[in-house]
Amino acid sequence: MKILIAEDDPVSRRVLEEFLRKWGHEPVSAANGGDAWSILQEEDAPRVAILDWMMPELEGVEVCRRVRALSGRAYTFLILLTAHGQKSSLLTGLNAGADDYLSKPFDGEELRARLQVAERILRIQDELIAARDALHFQATHDLLTGVSSRGAAMDFLARELARGFREHRPTGVVLADLDHFKRVNDQNGHLAGDSVLQEVAQRMLKCTRTYDCVGRYGGEEFLIIFPSSNEQGAMRQAERIRASVEATPIGLMEGPIPVTISMGVSISDFSLVQEASELLKAADAALYRAKNLGRNRVALAVAAQVLTGPPWF
Repeated sequence: MKILIAEDDPVSRRVLEEFLRKWGHEPVSAANGGDAWSILQEEDAPRVAILDWMMPELEGVEVCRRVRALSGRAYTFLILLTAHGQKSSLLTGLNAGADDYLSKPFDGEELRARLQVAERILRIQDELIAARDALHFQATHDLLTGVSSRGAAMDFLARELARGFREHRPTGVVLADLDHFKRVNDQNGHLAGDSVLQEVAQRMLKCTRTYDCVGRYGGEEFLIIFPSSNEQGAMRQAERIRASVEATPIGLMEGPIPVTISMGVSISDFSLVQEASELLKAADAALYRAKNLGRNRVALAVAAQVLTGPPWF
C-alpha cells in the first residue's frame, strides 16, 4: 500500500519510513499537518495515513476532521500517533474520524498488525462498493444489450422534460423498432437474435452523445432520448442511427444478417408541462407511420399526435 506518514520529528519519520519499506509498503512523507492535508486531497492519495497528533500548521485530529468532511472519495484509514494516554484524548481522536491510534513510543510489530487491519478493512470496503455498483448497474441497465433499462430510461425522460420546461429547451423522444425481427429469430435462432440486439444497441450508443439516453423499451424496441434537441436536431440524430444500423450486415456464425430499423420521433413543447406518456404516444404514432410507409425510415410526429396519438400496437 501507499501510506502517508505525517510526522514533524525527522527521526521518528525516518524510522516509520524504514518499517514501511521493510514490510513492502510505499511511504509518502509529510513534515507538517498542512502538507499532509494537501497530499490527502490529491487524486491518487494514499488510502492509509499515519498522523502524529501534535504537528505544525494542522494537528492530526484536525486533519482527520477534514478528511472525513470530504465526499465522493475512496475511504482513507487514519491512524493517530499520540503521546496522550488519557481516555478523553483518545475519544477526541476517534470522534474526529480516526480509525485507530498508536501510543508513542510505538512498537513496530504492533504498528504492522494495525496496518494489516487497515488493509483488510479497505479490501472489504472495496468489495462492498464493487458489489453495490454491480447491483446498481443491474437495476438500471438491460443485461442483454448493456443500454439503460426501460425504468431507467423512463426516469431519465421525466427528469429531462422537467428540466426542459424550467430551461425552455425541447426534448427529442425516439421509439425505434427493428424491422422484421421475428424473421431473424425464426431463420437463425434466438441466440442469433440476441446478438443482433446487442450489436444494434452498440451502434446506437456510438451514434449518440454522452448526455443522450439509449434504453431498451421491450423486445426489439428501443427508446432514445435527446435532451435539448429540436425537430431538426432529433431527426438528424435519428437518421444517423438508422443509417448506421443499415450500413453493414451484422456478422454472425450463421452468416451476415442485414438489419434495418424504423423510428418515430416526437418533440416536447417546452412551454407546457407534459407527461412522458404524451410524447411516447406521439413517437409511437410516428413509428407506426414509418412502418406503413415501407420501414427503414424515420418519421416525425405531427403536432396533433403529441396530444392525441393512437393506442400502442
